[in-house]
Amino acid sequence: MSKKLPAATLRRGRASDVGALVAMEEEFFTPDHRISPRGFRHYVSSAKSDLIVADVEGAVAGCALVNYRHGSRLARLYTIAVGTAFQRRGIARQLLAAAERAARRRRCKVMRLEVRADDAGAIAFYESSGYLLFGRRNRYYDGRIDALRFDKSLGPEPAR
Repeated sequence: MSKKLPAATLRRGRASDVGALVAMEEEFFTPDHRISPRGFRHYVSSAKSDLIVADVEGAVAGCALVNYRHGSRLARLYTIAVGTAFQRRGIARQLLAAAERAARRRRCKVMRLEVRADDAGAIAFYESSGYLLFGRRNRYYDGRIDALRFDKSLGPEPAR
């Protein structure tokens, strides 16, 4: 019989999370696409962002960052990441759903994102979550890897 893993609790990011969030960025993203400590400190209190943290028993397990532009109905999923020790537990789906809810609360109609063209797992994740490919940015990551551009119509909150 396997031991049940503790569930993730989602909450707003805090200044005390910055170190763990930066470590996660360093683990998953190339230097040209990492959020700096200063950047995370800004997002913690920014009115133009929602920084959502997945917390598992006091540890930062993952995060999603959504950015908004004044007057726009387009939300941008700027980053989403789940620490290696916390993967395969549904946390990324929880974070994505929370990011979409946050965007709906701000009356956004569309969520947009970019993903590395060579990240088959992330592409499959977004496609299975209803995101549709609409474009490509050549040599976007590290000056050599293309970015695939996806978006999703947010529509009304799904019934439970």
